[in-house]
This record gives sequence, structure tokens and C-alpha cells, in this order.
Amino acid sequence: MKLIRHVLGYVAGMLIFAFLIPYGVWAMGSLELPPFNTPLFPSSGAAAALGILLFGAGLIFIIWSNVFLFFRGKGGPADIAGVAISPRTEKLVVDGPYNYTRNPMVFGANAVYLAITIYLNSLGCLIVWSVLFVLVVIPVVRLEEKRLASDFGDSYTRYKQRTSMIIPLPGK
Repeated sequence: MKLIRHVLGYVAGMLIFAFLIPYGVWAMGSLELPPFNTPLFPSSGAAAALGILLFGAGLIFIIWSNVFLFFRGKGGPADIAGVAISPRTEKLVVDGPYNYTRNPMVFGANAVYLAITIYLNSLGCLIVWSVLFVLVVIPVVRLEEKRLASDFGDSYTRYKQRTSMIIPLPGK
């Protein structure tokens, strides 16, 4: 049963975060309406290069954090609004990518979405990504952090005090 829940969690996550959201960003970037057709950078070559670098960094964080969560935390990342799709982690993971940010998957996914936005060189996509980040991502992360504090107590509180919420920074 645990294996089935892991598979379901990863399939649901891949469907939403690796296909539907990037497709939505790509579709918005191809709209021929202002501000979606308003460029961020004067050179599309610079936008493409920056987008590719950011995409690579995001992909590394996504894969790295999933591996650490699965093998060190003995659980999966799919917990949406208090409903665990994949088994919740049994151990608090504070090393690897989790040494730099409490939410390396969130950083990685948003780096990928931002990379697509930059690659498409679209002001409209940047505006939509920024609004969704503030109105959806930050509140979801805060909700998850309440659950983690409940699950792991003082260990999580100490970890939270020394580790960045989303942007990877060296541990304090």
C-alpha cells in the first residue's frame, strides 16, 4: 500500500507540477496580447541563456530534494491541504538541499516556471508568476510549515530558525 501511495503521489505531482503548470506558462507566453508579448529583455538570446541556466538549477533542486525526502525522510512530497497523497515523511530532513532551503522542491519548481517565463521573454508571464507566487505559493508553504512544526516539534523550530524558507542560502 505504501508503494502505491508513493507512485500515486509522484504521478500526481508530475502531472500537475511538471506538465500542467509549465504548459500553462508556455501557453500564456505565446499570447499575442500586451503584456504577454512585451519583452523582459532587449535581447532574446540573453533571455534564453538565463532561462536555460535557471531551468537547470531548478531541475537539480527538484530531483535532489525528492531523492533526499524519499531515502532520508522515508516519505514523499505530495501533501496537499493536509491530505497526504504519498506517505508523509517519517524523519525531518535537514541535509542535502534541505540545508540551504526548507522548501527545495518549491524553489526548484518555481525556478523552472520562472525560467520558462524568462526564456519566453514575457512580461505578462512574469506578472502572473509573481502574483501566483505571493498569493498561492507562500500561503501553501506556511500551511505546510504548521504541519511540520506539529509533526517534528522543536527540531523543526530550530531548523526553521537557521534555514531559508525558499531561496537557497548557506545554513546559519
